[in-house]
Amino acid sequence: MMRVAVFASGNGSNFQAIVNAVKEGRLDVSVELLVCDKPKAYVVERAQAAGVPVLAFRPKEYASREEYERMILAELQARGIELIVLAGYMRIITSVLVEPYYGRMINIHPSLLPSFPGVDAIGQALAHGVKVTGVTVHFVDGGMDSGPIIAQQALDIQVDDSKDTLATRIQEVEHELYVKVIGMISAGRIKLEPDGLRVTVK
Repeated sequence: MMRVAVFASGNGSNFQAIVNAVKEGRLDVSVELLVCDKPKAYVVERAQAAGVPVLAFRPKEYASREEYERMILAELQARGIELIVLAGYMRIITSVLVEPYYGRMINIHPSLLPSFPGVDAIGQALAHGVKVTGVTVHFVDGGMDSGPIIAQQALDIQVDDSKDTLATRIQEVEHELYVKVIGMISAGRIKLEPDGLRVTVK
């Protein structure tokens, strides 16, 4: 069974969706760790309620990103983590984690990348007046939402959508798509090719 660590910074709805899918038998992985850069975030309470160990830290207590990532890496390796799942983790990832986990670290983003990378993707989509947005799951390469795309799902923007209503509908898509992709990875159906650019889906 694939050993997974989830990284999150806030409410943790995607973390909860993953944990629920495991509990209900829809996802055959073991969630071994939550990594959180905000010890008071609600996702920490979710993890504790689910019996998932928590590694919570305060970035300001470290001299650099690389320093706290070395601490995280040691914990991941000690627990035999095979897949890192970024689920609303609001920190840039450096090569300290990207290099040892390249092809084994994924992220979910609330737009159809490469459109609207970075923060406030939903607000960006509404401001640009696009009619279709969606959700992207991609491998992490250290850039800003720039890694090889694994899966996407489109979502029509309604005439009366506000940022909140659109965010709610996007989250529903995220919860389903992320669980599906994680399951496919654990089953060996998704692979990053040796060139580090192409994704094969079986």
